[in-house]
Amino acid sequence: MLVLGIGNILLRDEGVGIHLLKFMQRYFDAFPDVTYMDGGTLSFSLAGEIESHDHLLVLDAVELNAPPGTLCCYEDEAMDHFLGTAKRSAHEVGLLDLMDIARLSGHLPRHRALVGIQYETFDWGEEPTPEVKENIPLAGRLAANLLQKWELEEHPPCRQHKAPKLEIAK
Repeated sequence: MLVLGIGNILLRDEGVGIHLLKFMQRYFDAFPDVTYMDGGTLSFSLAGEIESHDHLLVLDAVELNAPPGTLCCYEDEAMDHFLGTAKRSAHEVGLLDLMDIARLSGHLPRHRALVGIQYETFDWGEEPTPEVKENIPLAGRLAANLLQKWELEEHPPCRQHKAPKLEIAK
């Protein structure tokens, strides 16, 4: 599973994906099959990394036309649809391009999701705005719940087995 944080931490809320990634690394580092990656402002060199994983979780600033700090989570086809509409990730062009490369090569991650936070500003500064910053822990828990769901799907703790029929001798 790949957790990809994207953004520029020098532009306040634009860097929320990276801030959220760091939060996840600090508080949710116990997932055994997870690779955390700082994708910066995206590059086509990330295509190979995305294609090599069956699960992709993207963390980013989003445009929801909602109050700053509003959270969203889009999975699989809902993520694809979100990236293809007017409401987008702050890095929609690069992220959409990377997803299209994976799709065209036949290596689109089987499960993919976007956890985003509505940004307020992309002004110069290294800290997110207060409304955005205060929701990073909640977004981190949302992302961790998704990773846990994927982990349980991949490695179910119990499998149902059909019990053998018992015959009692008389």
